[in-house]
Amino acid sequence: MNLRQILTNTLNVLMMLFGVFMSYKAWGLYTNCESPLVVVLSGSMEPAFARGDILFLNNPKKPIEIGEIPVFKIPNRDIPIVHRVIDRHDSENGNQVLLTKGDNNDVDDRIFIYRELHSNRNMMWVEPQHIVGRVQGFLQYLGMFTIFMTDYPMLKYALLGAIALIAFIYE
Repeated sequence: MNLRQILTNTLNVLMMLFGVFMSYKAWGLYTNCESPLVVVLSGSMEPAFARGDILFLNNPKKPIEIGEIPVFKIPNRDIPIVHRVIDRHDSENGNQVLLTKGDNNDVDDRIFIYRELHSNRNMMWVEPQHIVGRVQGFLQYLGMFTIFMTDYPMLKYALLGAIALIAFIYE
């Protein structure tokens, strides 16, 4: 294989990766979500969503209703949380605060999620700035691939190496 073929294959792989990345970002703009896809990482929402389900999000401007399932991020925590709204309060200026609970959990999120995982012990509600998006649909178990890649990092590197090898061997 000569240098020209190596450069061509490298550019083809890079164009494919950039195309996927740009499509994901365009979809994020269309749905008004910073992250239009998330993978369920725990069993707290069973039976509605199982570990490994891929959730499709959007972020419409209308208020969130009781029973809806938002995805939210608590400050100082990188992993988003997927739980159902069980109570809400609307202020006079139009702001909304939410109380959430996992369908498979015994108690609401005030004690464990809001207080223990957040440095501010006075946090009692999910506020609008915490909302990443709202669940609009899902695909069962297709996110298990992501979970395996996180749980077994060597698998991730082996897969990337195999893709690079295939890209360079086949024209």
